[in-house]
Amino acid sequence: MAQLAGTAATMAWDSGLQRQAQEYYRLALRSSHAGKDMAFGANVLAGMARQMLYGDRPQDALELVRLAQDGSRGVADPRVRAMLHSREAWAYAALGRMSAFRRATGQAADALGAAERGQEPYWIAYFNDAELAGVTGGRLLDLARQDPRPYAEDAANEIRDALTRRGQEAGRSHALDMIGLAACQFLVGDIRGGVEQAHRAVDAATRTRSNRVRTQLSSLYPYTVGHSASQAVGEVRARIRDQLSK
Repeated sequence: MAQLAGTAATMAWDSGLQRQAQEYYRLALRSSHAGKDMAFGANVLAGMARQMLYGDRPQDALELVRLAQDGSRGVADPRVRAMLHSREAWAYAALGRMSAFRRATGQAADALGAAERGQEPYWIAYFNDAELAGVTGGRLLDLARQDPRPYAEDAANEIRDALTRRGQEAGRSHALDMIGLAACQFLVGDIRGGVEQAHRAVDAATRTRSNRVRTQLSSLYPYTVGHSASQAVGEVRARIRDQLSK
């Protein structure tokens, strides 16, 4: 029951149905506690924290992650611990606590290095080196939007690593990585590279119906607005606009 509700929560969240996602998360949390599955309960809290992070509530997210870490101490396997550290790092990045962000990211990598395939629950199998690189790149990109110079190149490197490890079969994650890499190109002032990558991002976005992908694609649009004299930029701007109108 807990895992079915957790899956439903994730699907509702990805579709932009935030209130329904909250209801499913609460059901999943109650069910995991009833079943004494503290590791999955931690996973549910991590999902709730992610929802808080997208809602610009990083302190609330951090408190949920800490609750998940405390509740699953001694029962969570390395891959679950790695995922929780990555959510912790996400919250620290949103709070501007960069030393803590780096530390938590390193802890996630260390825990992931100790994980063994086949020795953990099926629901955490998605969290691998590619996922960690994608999450790390995404957080560095968030920081680069505010101050490109110290973060944009590092963000691009992490996202490229995620793309290499994941491949197109990753679907939504692949599309999000492609969009993020295009944003990095624009942020470092590589307009030509940004345009080329943005075309690839639109191609990837057409292959998924994820609301998150649409949201991220819309955040790419402003980077194309200040270069209206360029035909190449105008063309990719039109493609982004057309995709978002569907």
